[in-house]
Amino acid sequence: MRSVINSETEQRLFFHNYKRLPLSVSRGEGRYLYMEDGSRYLDMISGIGVNALGYGDRRIVEAITRQAGKLIHASNLFMMKPQFELAEKLIGITGLSKVFFANSGTEAIEAAIKLSRKWAAGSGNPAKKQVLSLSNCFHGRTYGAMSLTAKPKYLEGFDPLLPATGSIAFNDIEDLESKVTGDTAAVFVECVQGEGGVHGISKEFLALLAELRKKHDFLVVADEIQAGCGRTGKFCSYMHFGLEPDIVCLAKPLGGGLPLSAVIGSPKLENVFAAGNHGTTFGGNPVACAAGLALIDAIYEDALMERATESGEWLKNEIDALAARHPQIEDVRQYGLMIGITVRREASYYVEEALKRKVIVNATSQNVIRLLPPLNLDLDEAQQCIDCLDEIFSQET
Repeated sequence: MRSVINSETEQRLFFHNYKRLPLSVSRGEGRYLYMEDGSRYLDMISGIGVNALGYGDRRIVEAITRQAGKLIHASNLFMMKPQFELAEKLIGITGLSKVFFANSGTEAIEAAIKLSRKWAAGSGNPAKKQVLSLSNCFHGRTYGAMSLTAKPKYLEGFDPLLPATGSIAFNDIEDLESKVTGDTAAVFVECVQGEGGVHGISKEFLALLAELRKKHDFLVVADEIQAGCGRTGKFCSYMHFGLEPDIVCLAKPLGGGLPLSAVIGSPKLENVFAAGNHGTTFGGNPVACAAGLALIDAIYEDALMERATESGEWLKNEIDALAARHPQIEDVRQYGLMIGITVRREASYYVEEALKRKVIVNATSQNVIRLLPPLNLDLDEAQQCIDCLDEIFSQET
């Protein structure tokens, strides 16, 4: 029996986790998604930040095919070349020391929580267990990651959460100083908050965080799950801010579209985990690692970080010009090709209107239009998005 792909069938088959768009995707090519009926949509969210090279990049496809022909899975009981090569590359880029591979961003956060608490257990302070995040953040939906995600809508009905977790008001220096103590094991930071509406952390906040780290000896974890792999114009967003993290979490685009995440730790954490402390059946899958290697090579070969900077600045200028004509736009924030547009009404309205014009944008934080296009976006495609938004704002009453 072949299922009919429509909203009614989706409601019958699946738990109601997703508010899916009324589109049935058949294939992707370049920066476009093609539907079962043959219609074409410009994808300005790239699988929520996953498809950094768009769709069908030859190098990714060939890397996946080549590795799948050799070995799809052999478990982490064995040493596999793609893992070693990708770990070397990530250590070289970040200047950190050790790598753990998992499958998703939330798994990377869970591993980072465990690594932080295991490290703190050797401090001699049995109370040093507190793990803090920043308000308006998003770190994932598993229990530990959800406990750090300081948005009530993700937490309701799931009590009790992980003990000794809490949040610091974003960019609030006084709150930071009052919350961090000698009992703090780690502070998790998104230098650019994606789900939070594309907001950047202040240098004053990070300066105090560094000062408090010296005083209280805790770990700083950089969540680069959405902002990493070149999206902001540098390989990781923390590199714009002068932050020196103890742990970096990567995911989303890292596997070239396949499930892959990484936890990268500094030398002070080298010997914290022992065999059996943490693990994963599928993490570091050789096919995903091969795709990750191809992705990183493409980012550097095609100068995609520079391109993200240039395309992002072009989009920012054009959206600023829209804001000058359309009072519906309140604010525009841009870090490479990570763009948030604050509007005066529910942003879901603009998502629906853009779909009518064959452009896919995203709404986050209720009133923010979020753009996360592929890093190889062409300016004529960027212009298509601008024209679409201009038309919507012009017709709006």
